[in-house]
Amino acid sequence: MRSIRVGRRVIQQTVAHLGELDEDGRLEARALAQHLIGAPEEAQLFDDGSRDVTVPVRLKGIRVERSRQFGDVYLALALWRGMGLEDLCERLLPPGRERIPWSKMAAVLVAARFCEPSSELHIAEDWYRRTALCDLLQLGDEEVNKDRLYRGLDHLLAHKASLEAHLSQRCGELFAIQNEVLLYDVTSTYFEGLAEGNPQAKRGYSRDHRSDCKQVCIALVVTFDGFPLGYEVFAGNTHDSKTLQTIVATMEARHGVVGRVWITDRGMASARNLAWLRETGRRYIIGAPKSELKKFSAELVRADGWRTVQEGVEVKLARHSETDETVILCRSADRRSKERAMHDKFSGRIEAALQRLAKRKPTRRRSAAIRAIIALTASRCASASS
Repeated sequence: MRSIRVGRRVIQQTVAHLGELDEDGRLEARALAQHLIGAPEEAQLFDDGSRDVTVPVRLKGIRVERSRQFGDVYLALALWRGMGLEDLCERLLPPGRERIPWSKMAAVLVAARFCEPSSELHIAEDWYRRTALCDLLQLGDEEVNKDRLYRGLDHLLAHKASLEAHLSQRCGELFAIQNEVLLYDVTSTYFEGLAEGNPQAKRGYSRDHRSDCKQVCIALVVTFDGFPLGYEVFAGNTHDSKTLQTIVATMEARHGVVGRVWITDRGMASARNLAWLRETGRRYIIGAPKSELKKFSAELVRADGWRTVQEGVEVKLARHSETDETVILCRSADRRSKERAMHDKFSGRIEAALQRLAKRKPTRRRSAAIRAIIALTASRCASASS
Protein backbone atom coordinates (compact mmCIF):
# COMPACT_ATOMS: atom_id res chain seq x y z
CA MET A 1 0.00 0.00 0.00
CA ARG A 2 1.00 3.62 -0.40
CA SER A 3 -0.51 6.88 0.88
CA ILE A 4 -1.63 9.50 -1.64
CA ARG A 5 -3.42 12.87 -1.22
CA VAL A 6 -6.72 13.37 -3.00
CA GLY A 7 -7.86 16.96 -2.43
CA ARG A 8 -7.85 17.41 1.32
CA ARG A 9 -7.92 13.72 2.07
CA VAL A 10 -5.10 11.16 2.35
CA ILE A 11 -6.11 7.71 1.18
CA GLN A 12 -4.36 4.32 0.94
CA GLN A 13 -3.82 2.98 -2.56
CA THR A 14 -2.95 -0.62 -3.41
CA VAL A 15 0.33 -0.84 -5.33
CA ALA A 16 0.47 -4.60 -5.81
CA HIS A 17 -0.90 -7.77 -4.31
CA LEU A 18 1.94 -10.01 -3.15
CA GLY A 19 -0.11 -13.05 -2.26
CA GLU A 20 1.31 -15.57 0.21
CA LEU A 21 4.92 -15.00 1.21
CA ASP A 22 6.04 -18.50 0.39
CA GLU A 23 9.23 -19.16 -1.60
CA ASP A 24 7.72 -17.91 -4.86
CA GLY A 25 6.13 -14.96 -3.12
CA ARG A 26 9.39 -13.89 -1.51
CA LEU A 27 11.15 -13.98 -4.88
CA GLU A 28 8.43 -11.83 -6.48
CA ALA A 29 8.44 -9.43 -3.52
CA ARG A 30 12.22 -9.05 -3.70
CA ALA A 31 12.10 -8.37 -7.43
CA LEU A 32 9.30 -5.82 -6.98
CA ALA A 33 11.11 -4.05 -4.15
CA GLN A 34 14.31 -3.79 -6.19
CA HIS A 35 12.29 -2.45 -9.10
CA LEU A 36 10.60 0.19 -6.94
CA ILE A 37 13.78 1.44 -5.25
CA GLY A 38 15.87 1.18 -8.44
CA ALA A 39 18.46 -1.23 -6.98
CA PRO A 40 20.21 -3.45 -9.56
CA GLU A 41 19.72 -7.17 -9.17
CA GLU A 42 23.01 -9.08 -8.82
CA ALA A 43 23.04 -12.14 -11.04
CA GLN A 44 24.32 -15.44 -9.67
CA LEU A 45 27.22 -17.16 -11.43
CA PHE A 46 25.55 -20.56 -11.26
CA ASP A 47 21.95 -21.68 -10.76
CA ASP A 48 21.19 -21.93 -7.06
CA GLY A 49 17.99 -23.88 -7.60
CA SER A 50 15.65 -20.88 -7.39
CA ARG A 51 13.12 -20.16 -10.12
CA ASP A 52 13.73 -17.42 -12.64
CA VAL A 53 12.09 -14.07 -12.01
CA THR A 54 10.72 -12.12 -14.95
CA VAL A 55 11.07 -8.34 -14.82
CA PRO A 56 10.14 -5.79 -17.48
CA VAL A 57 13.00 -4.13 -19.39
CA ARG A 58 13.30 -1.48 -22.08
CA LEU A 59 14.73 -3.25 -25.15
CA LYS A 60 15.86 0.03 -26.70
CA GLY A 61 18.04 0.66 -23.68
CA ILE A 62 19.86 -2.69 -23.86
CA ARG A 63 23.17 -3.12 -25.65
CA VAL A 64 25.95 -5.68 -25.54
CA GLU A 65 29.39 -4.41 -24.56
CA ARG A 66 32.69 -6.27 -24.26
CA SER A 67 31.27 -9.78 -24.60
CA ARG A 68 33.72 -12.53 -23.64
CA GLN A 69 33.87 -16.31 -23.98
CA PHE A 70 33.69 -17.75 -20.49
CA GLY A 71 32.70 -21.42 -20.28
CA ASP A 72 35.55 -23.06 -22.18
CA VAL A 73 38.36 -21.04 -20.57
CA TYR A 74 36.81 -21.53 -17.12
CA LEU A 75 36.87 -25.29 -17.66
CA ALA A 76 40.42 -25.11 -19.03
CA LEU A 77 41.63 -23.32 -15.89
CA ALA A 78 39.77 -25.81 -13.70
CA LEU A 79 41.60 -28.67 -15.44
CA TRP A 80 44.89 -26.76 -15.26
CA ARG A 81 44.54 -26.43 -11.51
CA GLY A 82 43.03 -29.86 -10.99
CA MET A 83 46.04 -31.46 -12.68
CA GLY A 84 48.30 -29.61 -10.27
CA LEU A 85 50.00 -27.72 -13.11
CA GLU A 86 49.47 -24.32 -11.54
CA ASP A 87 51.38 -25.28 -8.38
CA LEU A 88 54.03 -27.11 -10.39
CA CYS A 89 54.69 -24.16 -12.70
CA GLU A 90 54.88 -21.78 -9.75
CA ARG A 91 57.60 -24.02 -8.28
CA LEU A 92 59.46 -24.53 -11.55
CA LEU A 93 59.09 -20.89 -12.67
CA PRO A 94 59.45 -18.80 -9.50
CA PRO A 95 58.88 -15.03 -9.76
CA GLY A 96 61.92 -13.07 -10.87
CA ARG A 97 62.47 -9.70 -12.44
CA GLU A 98 59.72 -10.17 -15.01
CA ARG A 99 56.57 -8.07 -14.67
CA ILE A 100 54.21 -10.94 -15.55
CA PRO A 101 54.83 -14.33 -13.88
CA TRP A 102 55.78 -17.02 -16.38
CA SER A 103 53.39 -19.41 -14.65
CA LYS A 104 50.49 -17.19 -15.79
CA MET A 105 51.76 -17.17 -19.35
CA ALA A 106 51.94 -20.97 -19.18
CA ALA A 107 48.28 -21.02 -18.13
CA VAL A 108 47.36 -18.85 -21.12
CA LEU A 109 49.25 -21.13 -23.51
CA VAL A 110 47.64 -24.30 -22.15
CA ALA A 111 44.13 -22.79 -22.13
CA ALA A 112 44.55 -21.65 -25.72
CA ARG A 113 45.76 -25.09 -26.81
CA PHE A 114 42.77 -26.64 -25.04
CA CYS A 115 40.11 -24.26 -26.37
CA GLU A 116 41.30 -23.06 -29.79
CA PRO A 117 44.66 -24.45 -31.00
CA SER A 118 46.41 -21.76 -33.03
CA SER A 119 49.63 -19.79 -33.35
CA GLU A 120 50.98 -17.57 -30.60
CA LEU A 121 50.35 -14.55 -32.83
CA HIS A 122 46.66 -15.47 -33.13
CA ILE A 123 46.42 -16.03 -29.37
CA ALA A 124 47.84 -12.59 -28.60
CA GLU A 125 46.05 -10.54 -31.24
CA ASP A 126 42.65 -12.23 -31.42
CA TRP A 127 41.77 -15.19 -29.22
CA TYR A 128 42.81 -13.85 -25.81
CA ARG A 129 40.85 -10.65 -26.32
CA ARG A 130 37.67 -12.67 -26.95
CA THR A 131 37.89 -14.66 -23.71
CA ALA A 132 37.34 -13.97 -20.03
CA LEU A 133 40.89 -15.00 -19.10
CA CYS A 134 41.80 -11.37 -18.46
CA ASP A 135 39.33 -11.40 -15.54
CA LEU A 136 40.00 -14.97 -14.40
CA LEU A 137 43.78 -14.51 -14.39
CA GLN A 138 43.80 -10.77 -13.67
CA LEU A 139 45.92 -10.30 -16.78
CA GLY A 140 45.07 -7.43 -19.11
CA ASP A 141 44.82 -7.75 -22.88
CA GLU A 142 47.82 -5.52 -23.45
CA GLU A 143 49.98 -7.74 -21.22
CA VAL A 144 49.63 -10.78 -23.50
CA ASN A 145 51.70 -10.44 -26.67
CA LYS A 146 53.43 -12.87 -29.00
CA ASP A 147 56.93 -12.15 -27.72
CA ARG A 148 55.94 -12.90 -24.14
CA LEU A 149 54.18 -16.10 -25.24
CA TYR A 150 57.24 -17.28 -27.19
CA ARG A 151 59.50 -16.59 -24.22
CA GLY A 152 57.06 -18.51 -22.03
CA LEU A 153 57.49 -21.53 -24.29
CA ASP A 154 61.27 -21.26 -23.94
CA HIS A 155 60.96 -21.27 -20.14
CA LEU A 156 58.65 -24.29 -20.21
CA LEU A 157 60.96 -26.23 -22.54
CA ALA A 158 63.71 -26.16 -19.91
CA HIS A 159 61.43 -28.18 -17.60
CA LYS A 160 60.03 -30.62 -20.19
CA ALA A 161 61.13 -33.75 -18.31
CA SER A 162 59.56 -32.58 -15.02
CA LEU A 163 56.31 -31.63 -16.75
CA GLU A 164 56.03 -34.98 -18.54
CA ALA A 165 56.75 -36.96 -15.37
CA HIS A 166 54.18 -34.93 -13.41
CA LEU A 167 51.48 -35.37 -16.08
CA SER A 168 52.10 -39.09 -16.30
CA GLN A 169 51.78 -39.53 -12.54
CA ARG A 170 48.78 -37.22 -12.14
CA CYS A 171 46.81 -38.69 -15.06
CA GLY A 172 47.50 -42.17 -13.71
CA GLU A 173 46.01 -41.10 -10.37
CA LEU A 174 42.97 -39.35 -11.83
CA PHE A 175 42.07 -41.52 -14.81
CA ALA A 176 43.83 -44.85 -14.08
CA ILE A 177 45.78 -44.61 -17.34
CA GLN A 178 47.88 -47.69 -18.01
CA ASN A 179 51.26 -47.03 -19.61
CA GLU A 180 52.67 -50.55 -19.78
CA VAL A 181 51.97 -50.77 -23.53
CA LEU A 182 53.60 -47.89 -25.40
CA LEU A 183 53.19 -46.98 -29.07
CA TYR A 184 56.07 -45.16 -30.69
CA ASP A 185 56.37 -43.39 -34.04
CA VAL A 186 58.30 -40.59 -35.72
CA THR A 187 56.98 -37.69 -37.76
CA SER A 188 58.55 -34.51 -39.10
CA THR A 189 57.80 -30.83 -39.53
CA TYR A 190 59.52 -28.51 -41.98
CA PHE A 191 60.57 -24.85 -41.88
CA GLU A 192 59.95 -22.14 -44.42
CA GLY A 193 63.28 -20.36 -44.76
CA LEU A 194 66.89 -21.23 -43.95
CA ALA A 195 66.36 -21.98 -40.23
CA GLU A 196 69.97 -21.03 -39.55
CA GLY A 197 69.29 -20.55 -35.86
CA ASN A 198 68.26 -24.19 -35.35
CA PRO A 199 71.17 -26.68 -35.46
CA GLN A 200 68.72 -29.62 -35.73
CA ALA A 201 67.13 -28.27 -38.91
CA LYS A 202 68.44 -30.53 -41.67
CA ARG A 203 67.25 -31.82 -45.01
CA GLY A 204 66.12 -35.43 -44.96
CA TYR A 205 63.26 -37.74 -45.89
CA SER A 206 60.22 -35.44 -46.00
CA ARG A 207 56.83 -36.91 -45.13
CA ASP A 208 55.33 -33.61 -46.32
CA HIS A 209 56.96 -33.96 -49.77
CA ARG A 210 59.00 -30.82 -49.14
CA SER A 211 62.53 -32.02 -49.73
CA ASP A 212 63.49 -28.43 -50.55
CA CYS A 213 62.94 -27.38 -46.92
CA LYS A 214 64.87 -28.11 -43.76
CA GLN A 215 63.04 -30.08 -41.10
CA VAL A 216 63.24 -31.71 -37.67
CA CYS A 217 62.04 -35.18 -36.69
CA ILE A 218 59.66 -35.54 -33.74
CA ALA A 219 59.52 -38.87 -31.92
CA LEU A 220 56.26 -39.31 -29.98
CA VAL A 221 55.38 -41.96 -27.39
CA VAL A 222 51.72 -42.56 -26.48
CA THR A 223 49.94 -45.06 -24.28
CA PHE A 224 47.64 -47.75 -25.66
CA ASP A 225 44.70 -45.37 -25.03
CA GLY A 226 46.38 -42.59 -27.03
CA PHE A 227 47.58 -40.47 -24.09
CA PRO A 228 50.88 -38.69 -24.99
CA LEU A 229 53.61 -39.80 -22.60
CA GLY A 230 56.58 -37.90 -24.00
CA TYR A 231 58.41 -36.71 -27.08
CA GLU A 232 61.92 -35.92 -28.27
CA VAL A 233 63.19 -33.84 -31.19
CA PHE A 234 65.93 -35.14 -33.50
CA ALA A 235 67.82 -33.64 -36.41
CA GLY A 236 65.90 -33.62 -39.67
CA ASN A 237 68.26 -36.08 -41.38
CA THR A 238 67.94 -38.75 -38.65
CA HIS A 239 66.70 -42.13 -39.82
CA ASP A 240 63.73 -43.48 -37.84
CA SER A 241 65.62 -46.59 -36.73
CA LYS A 242 68.37 -44.51 -35.11
CA THR A 243 65.91 -42.92 -32.67
CA LEU A 244 64.58 -46.09 -31.06
CA GLN A 245 67.32 -46.81 -28.53
CA THR A 246 67.42 -43.18 -27.38
CA ILE A 247 63.64 -43.01 -26.95
CA VAL A 248 63.37 -46.34 -25.10
CA ALA A 249 66.16 -45.45 -22.69
CA THR A 250 64.77 -41.95 -22.09
CA MET A 251 61.19 -43.05 -21.45
CA GLU A 252 62.23 -45.91 -19.16
CA ALA A 253 64.46 -43.60 -17.14
CA ARG A 254 61.54 -41.21 -16.75
CA HIS A 255 58.64 -43.63 -16.21
CA GLY A 256 60.20 -46.93 -15.15
CA VAL A 257 61.16 -50.19 -16.85
CA VAL A 258 58.90 -52.85 -15.36
CA GLY A 259 56.20 -54.24 -17.64
CA ARG A 260 56.95 -52.14 -20.71
CA VAL A 261 55.86 -53.44 -24.12
CA TRP A 262 57.00 -51.34 -27.10
CA ILE A 263 54.95 -51.27 -30.32
CA THR A 264 56.29 -49.58 -33.44
CA ASP A 265 56.30 -49.91 -37.22
CA ARG A 266 58.76 -51.59 -39.57
CA GLY A 267 60.80 -48.40 -39.91
CA MET A 268 62.44 -49.25 -36.58
CA ALA A 269 63.09 -52.90 -37.43
CA SER A 270 66.82 -52.71 -38.14
CA ALA A 271 68.99 -55.72 -37.27
CA ARG A 272 70.88 -53.60 -34.74
CA ASN A 273 67.71 -52.52 -32.95
CA LEU A 274 66.25 -56.01 -32.81
CA ALA A 275 69.50 -57.42 -31.44
CA TRP A 276 69.64 -54.66 -28.81
CA LEU A 277 66.04 -55.28 -27.72
CA ARG A 278 66.65 -59.02 -27.43
CA GLU A 279 69.94 -58.67 -25.55
CA THR A 280 68.47 -56.23 -23.02
CA GLY A 281 65.41 -58.40 -22.40
CA ARG A 282 62.85 -55.85 -23.53
CA ARG A 283 59.45 -56.88 -24.85
CA TYR A 284 58.30 -55.48 -28.17
CA ILE A 285 56.04 -55.82 -31.19
CA ILE A 286 57.66 -54.43 -34.35
CA GLY A 287 56.42 -54.60 -37.91
CA ALA A 288 58.65 -56.85 -40.01
CA PRO A 289 59.88 -56.00 -43.54
CA LYS A 290 57.99 -57.61 -46.41
CA SER A 291 61.06 -59.68 -47.22
CA GLU A 292 60.54 -61.57 -43.94
CA LEU A 293 57.21 -62.95 -45.21
CA LYS A 294 59.06 -65.36 -47.50
CA LYS A 295 60.29 -67.25 -44.42
CA PHE A 296 56.68 -67.93 -43.39
CA SER A 297 55.12 -68.74 -46.75
CA ALA A 298 54.22 -72.26 -45.57
CA GLU A 299 52.44 -70.93 -42.47
CA LEU A 300 50.60 -68.32 -44.51
CA VAL A 301 49.06 -70.83 -46.90
CA ARG A 302 48.04 -73.31 -44.20
CA ALA A 303 44.36 -72.99 -43.31
CA ASP A 304 44.66 -74.04 -39.66
CA GLY A 305 45.68 -71.88 -36.71
CA TRP A 306 44.03 -68.63 -37.81
CA ARG A 307 41.94 -66.71 -35.30
CA THR A 308 39.60 -63.80 -36.05
CA VAL A 309 40.39 -60.81 -33.83
CA GLN A 310 37.94 -58.42 -35.50
CA GLU A 311 35.77 -58.43 -38.60
CA GLY A 312 37.95 -59.03 -41.64
CA VAL A 313 41.22 -59.44 -39.70
CA GLU A 314 42.79 -62.78 -38.78
CA VAL A 315 46.01 -63.54 -36.89
CA LYS A 316 48.18 -66.57 -36.41
CA LEU A 317 51.16 -67.19 -34.11
CA ALA A 318 54.35 -68.79 -35.45
CA ARG A 319 57.91 -69.31 -34.30
CA HIS A 320 60.92 -67.64 -35.95
CA SER A 321 63.38 -70.31 -37.02
CA GLU A 322 66.48 -68.16 -36.45
CA THR A 323 65.73 -66.12 -33.32
CA ASP A 324 63.05 -68.36 -31.75
CA GLU A 325 60.85 -65.29 -31.32
CA THR A 326 57.07 -65.34 -31.52
CA VAL A 327 55.86 -64.01 -34.87
CA ILE A 328 52.35 -62.64 -35.36
CA LEU A 329 51.09 -63.26 -38.88
CA CYS A 330 48.15 -61.09 -39.94
CA ARG A 331 45.88 -61.06 -42.94
CA SER A 332 43.17 -58.56 -43.73
CA ALA A 333 40.28 -58.90 -46.16
CA ASP A 334 40.18 -55.12 -46.72
CA ARG A 335 43.91 -55.04 -47.38
CA ARG A 336 43.60 -57.93 -49.82
CA SER A 337 40.84 -56.10 -51.70
CA LYS A 338 42.93 -52.92 -51.80
CA GLU A 339 45.98 -54.75 -53.14
CA ARG A 340 43.84 -56.48 -55.78
CA ALA A 341 42.32 -53.17 -56.88
CA MET A 342 45.78 -51.58 -57.12
CA HIS A 343 47.03 -54.56 -59.15
CA ASP A 344 44.05 -54.44 -61.51
CA LYS A 345 44.46 -50.69 -62.01
CA PHE A 346 48.17 -51.08 -62.75
CA SER A 347 47.52 -53.98 -65.15
CA GLY A 348 44.88 -51.95 -66.96
CA ARG A 349 47.34 -49.11 -67.51
CA ILE A 350 49.95 -51.50 -68.92
CA GLU A 351 47.45 -53.10 -71.30
CA ALA A 352 46.25 -49.71 -72.51
CA ALA A 353 49.85 -48.60 -73.10
CA LEU A 354 50.68 -51.78 -75.01
CA GLN A 355 47.61 -51.36 -77.21
CA ARG A 356 48.65 -47.81 -78.07
CA LEU A 357 52.17 -48.99 -78.90
CA ALA A 358 50.85 -51.81 -81.09
CA LYS A 359 49.19 -49.27 -83.36
CA ARG A 360 52.43 -47.35 -83.94
CA LYS A 361 55.09 -48.06 -86.51
CA PRO A 362 58.32 -49.75 -85.32
CA THR A 363 60.80 -47.04 -84.31
CA ARG A 364 63.70 -46.78 -81.94
CA ARG A 365 61.58 -44.71 -79.56
CA ARG A 366 58.82 -47.33 -79.65
CA SER A 367 61.29 -50.11 -78.80
CA ALA A 368 62.65 -48.17 -75.85
CA ALA A 369 59.12 -47.62 -74.55
CA ILE A 370 58.37 -51.35 -74.82
CA ARG A 371 61.51 -52.21 -72.83
CA ALA A 372 60.52 -49.70 -70.15
CA ILE A 373 57.06 -51.19 -69.83
CA ILE A 374 58.48 -54.71 -69.60
CA ALA A 375 60.89 -53.65 -66.87
CA LEU A 376 58.12 -51.86 -64.99
CA THR A 377 55.87 -54.91 -65.26
CA ALA A 378 58.60 -57.18 -63.94
CA SER A 379 59.27 -54.93 -60.95
CA ARG A 380 55.57 -54.72 -60.19
CA CYS A 381 55.17 -58.47 -60.28
CA ALA A 382 58.20 -58.92 -58.02
CA SER A 383 56.83 -56.49 -55.44
CA ALA A 384 53.39 -58.13 -55.56
CA SER A 385 54.87 -61.59 -54.99
CA SER A 386 56.84 -60.34 -51.96
